[in-house]
Amino acid sequence: MIANPAGLAAAPPWFLPALSFVTGAAIGSFLNVVILRVPAGESIVRPGSHCACGRPIAWRDNIPIVSWLVLRGRARCCGRAFSVRYPLVEALTGLLFLFCARAFEPPVMACGWVLLGSLVAATFIDLDTLEIPDALTVGLAAAGVVLSCVVPALHGERSGFAALDMLRSGADSVEGVLIGSAILLWIAFIGGAILRKDALGLGDVKLVGAIGAFTGWHGAVFAIFGGAVAGTAGLVLAMGAARIRKKPAEGAARLGFGVKIPFGPMLAFAGAAYFLLLHARVDAWFARFADLF
Repeated sequence: MIANPAGLAAAPPWFLPALSFVTGAAIGSFLNVVILRVPAGESIVRPGSHCACGRPIAWRDNIPIVSWLVLRGRARCCGRAFSVRYPLVEALTGLLFLFCARAFEPPVMACGWVLLGSLVAATFIDLDTLEIPDALTVGLAAAGVVLSCVVPALHGERSGFAALDMLRSGADSVEGVLIGSAILLWIAFIGGAILRKDALGLGDVKLVGAIGAFTGWHGAVFAIFGGAVAGTAGLVLAMGAARIRKKPAEGAARLGFGVKIPFGPMLAFAGAAYFLLLHARVDAWFARFADLF
């Protein structure tokens, strides 16, 4: 159905949003496996879903969101508690897929699902390990370049000449990879020279390049600086909350200078915000800025 816009047009208005959310929740369930196993170097295929006690999880206990609620967050086999993060990842992915379906036509929507699902996985892996695997970042960048050639509308190329649109869209994608990663690499280099230690990881550099593959260089640049703003705001709020709870020393120890804070989630947040909501406004701002010169 997704590849058939005419069929979607004939479907009830609730069908595509519902399908998108359900698809996203199912993908989110798979992303939970990716988040857990990829950093550990384990297969994401085998063994199948299983409890911490080693017993396989039955299909009826593996329905995204629903099973966690029905079981009240505990395994049926042994009563062990399941983290609330499992249904949260599923719900987050479902909502992102839903918003993407409402914002774009089906071919671009499908590309957006690839980007957004990968950003969710990168976010939680970075939160857990302070690293983002190359399989996610480099793989996502390569997928972005390929999809840009297959779906030129991803970069707004709609001249009507298919071959020309494919070349231009592919070039926009490669440009996004190179410019985005280069800017963040220079920021990391300068920051490292000033601070005399690594300011950013190469995983962050590759993640920005991957975002640029889907959004062009405008999106990559916005992800860098928008992510920095979002991260600063979040840090200030977190430190303020620690003080309100009258635990300033503990909060400072966790969030103060010298403590490593993952930048990947901030890049992912800003990249998703650009793709879903802000691309028109940001692109218009860049156009006005260019007119000044």
